[in-house]
Amino acid sequence: MKVLVIGGSVFLGRAVVEEALARGHEVTTFNRGRSGPDVPGAEAVRGDREVRADLERLAEGRSWDLVVDTSGYVPRVVGESARALSGHAGVYAFVSSVSAVDGFPGNPAGEDPDGWPCASDAGPDDGDYGVRKAGCERAVEQGFDGAVLTVRPGVILGPGERVGRLPWWLTRISKGGRVLAPGDPEARLQLVDARDVAIFTLDAAERGTSGRFLVSGPAGGAGFGEWLELCARVTGSGAELVWVDDDFLVEQGAGAFVELPLWSVPPSTGTDNFWNVPTARAEAAGLRVRPLADTVGDTWAWLREIPEGEREFGKHGMAAEKEAAILAAWAARSA
Repeated sequence: MKVLVIGGSVFLGRAVVEEALARGHEVTTFNRGRSGPDVPGAEAVRGDREVRADLERLAEGRSWDLVVDTSGYVPRVVGESARALSGHAGVYAFVSSVSAVDGFPGNPAGEDPDGWPCASDAGPDDGDYGVRKAGCERAVEQGFDGAVLTVRPGVILGPGERVGRLPWWLTRISKGGRVLAPGDPEARLQLVDARDVAIFTLDAAERGTSGRFLVSGPAGGAGFGEWLELCARVTGSGAELVWVDDDFLVEQGAGAFVELPLWSVPPSTGTDNFWNVPTARAEAAGLRVRPLADTVGDTWAWLREIPEGEREFGKHGMAAEKEAAILAAWAARSA
């Protein structure tokens, strides 16, 4: 199978390329060459998806069985890609997000709902991330003359993660000492490895499957405590997890989901709905998720090769001074 990946140099896009090559597919990537190195074995075509001439040059005289778009965030830009590649590919797989579901995360996600109201030609300032992802979905559906596979992942982790959720926790716990562990250790998480999203996308495309699929780990999966214990185990740090309850953290001004990655405070933030994403339809279509221990261990193996000062956490993670102050206040209250 001939596969074109828009993006393909970092995290999920890179996982798609590596999996496609492992299956013996002929892979082309299209990107600007700025985000990361090319995957050996894939043909790299340089270009900017925001430049119409670059898209036309990419498509001229060529065709693919599958396009996987892992880097679409602006509807009008995604629409240009879909139109330029229409007639040059059989299936267009667009990687969206559960955040595109209308009403999410304030309301739970449904299996196959419409996305947030957003025009297919909306620009970069027309709504937040989830709203624009919904517009991107419409841009593909309206602009591509062929089968459309829409993958709506939940929270994605794994080697190569640049958002910084799991990498921040691994880095913090690897330093040892008393580590602020937020909320209830029994709180359930629903996480999916980027490599499993890649496998599902390629499996579905190879079978000619189209439609929308919510892709995440199993609901009621690992608890927050189990997850952080895995981080402590793989890093071998001997860190002491100090569990601080939700209300106290809110009083102390701790930030949910970002400052303390993946900590949610229901119902005020709505982020608890990330842990109740229905995946029965995707499972019926072949979704399989690896053990969380494999994801944590493989991410640490990848991360430890990167000098700490060069690790990217985006805006995720709590400052050491603030963590220490909260732990001191918690100890004083407990005493």
